[in-house]
Amino acid sequence: MFDFSNLLEFSHNHCIAICAALVPANVLSTFCAIVLVGLKRPRSQVWQVSGLASVFALLMVLHVLTWFIIGVVMMPTFVLLSLGGLCLSTNLWVILHPQSLRRVLASLNRRMQSLRTGTASLS
Repeated sequence: MFDFSNLLEFSHNHCIAICAALVPANVLSTFCAIVLVGLKRPRSQVWQVSGLASVFALLMVLHVLTWFIIGVVMMPTFVLLSLGGLCLSTNLWVILHPQSLRRVLASLNRRMQSLRTGTASLS
C-alpha cells in the first residue's frame, strides 16, 4: 500500500523548490500551448504540449492541497491554487475547443493592430 505521509512530508519540506519549478513551468508551457493553437500547429503537437502543461498544473493544485490538508490557509496558497486552476482550465480549453481559442486570439490580434495604427496616427 502506498504511504501518502511521505509524499506530504516531501511536499512540505521542499515547498520553495517545488513552487520555484512549477510556477514558471505552468506559465511557460500553457503559453506555449496557446501559441501553438494560434499558429495552427498540428493537433498532436498541441496536445503534447498542453498535456505536459496540464500535468504541471495538476501537480501545482495537488501541492497546494497538501497545505490545505494540514490547515495552512494563507494568501500564497490561494494564489498558487488560482494559478494552477487557471492553467489547467486554459489547457483543457486548448485541448477540447481550439477553434474558439483561435477566434479569441484573432480578435485580440485585430484589436492590437487597431490600437497600433491608432497610436501611430497620433505621433
